[in-house]
Amino acid sequence: MSATMMTSTSTPDAPAAALLARKLSLFARDIKLSHTIFALPWAVLATFLAARGLPRPVLLLLILGCMVTARTVAMAANRLLDARLDALNPRTASRAIPTGALSPRFYALILAACSAGFVLLASGFWLLASNPWPLFLSLPVLLFISAYPLFKRFTRLCHYYLGAALALAPICAYLAIAGRLDWPPVIMAAAVLLWTAGFDIIYACQDYQSDRETGVFSVPARIGIAPALWAARLTHAACAGLLILLGIVSTELATVYFIGAGAAILLLLVEHLLVRADDLSKVGLAFFTVNGVISVLIGALGVIDVFA
Repeated sequence: MSATMMTSTSTPDAPAAALLARKLSLFARDIKLSHTIFALPWAVLATFLAARGLPRPVLLLLILGCMVTARTVAMAANRLLDARLDALNPRTASRAIPTGALSPRFYALILAACSAGFVLLASGFWLLASNPWPLFLSLPVLLFISAYPLFKRFTRLCHYYLGAALALAPICAYLAIAGRLDWPPVIMAAAVLLWTAGFDIIYACQDYQSDRETGVFSVPARIGIAPALWAARLTHAACAGLLILLGIVSTELATVYFIGAGAAILLLLVEHLLVRADDLSKVGLAFFTVNGVISVLIGALGVIDVFA
């Protein structure tokens, strides 16, 4: 085959591949794929606690794959279900679907592909570890974590529902490795629920005016920004208590974990010092940076303690 023929045959594929790569890159930015770091360390810590040490590498890889695909499904569902509300909110109007940068069909295709991938990865625990629970629970879990956008249409407890969705990370990881549940992952899940709900209430303060105008249910829209920040503080105070309780109850966690938990509690305090009712300019710093550090600290130092 001549060079000219090869060029003419392969050229049409190159722009298509480049276009797909650009779309996937935009999708990853739009769903903030990097924010998987919020829930991932908790799932990893639960994995090591369930294994009482280093889990089988293939099972750890399955956990990581399940975390990425599950969050992608949840965020794709969020963008699809919230497309109309996003277009009405100045903060979110620049997202990919409201601007037309990506189509709802593209999101639906990724949602379907990642759902299939999640179920396939979950089946790996049955095939490799004779544990059917991840496969049996895979579809209910996907439905649960994708339903958050619906809740903010009728209840102020939507922040706590989002927390429950993230709280499934340590629960599911522990169950996938141990084949059962114990108190440590349950306490960890409760801490994650309150941690997430608290910072989501803070984040929702940015949308106070928009939520009131569009009828979105949120704590700030219902009681005002200042009282909502107090609700977040109380929620995080309860989270701090559960982080301490986790270290007490778990036989694998000790000094190193408590150092991480203490640092995390101090960072929660910093988070609330950064945000005031009359100054929400640092919400991004409090939400993204501080909470990312909190999850990594707890996860990393907890894992170190398992080996200590």
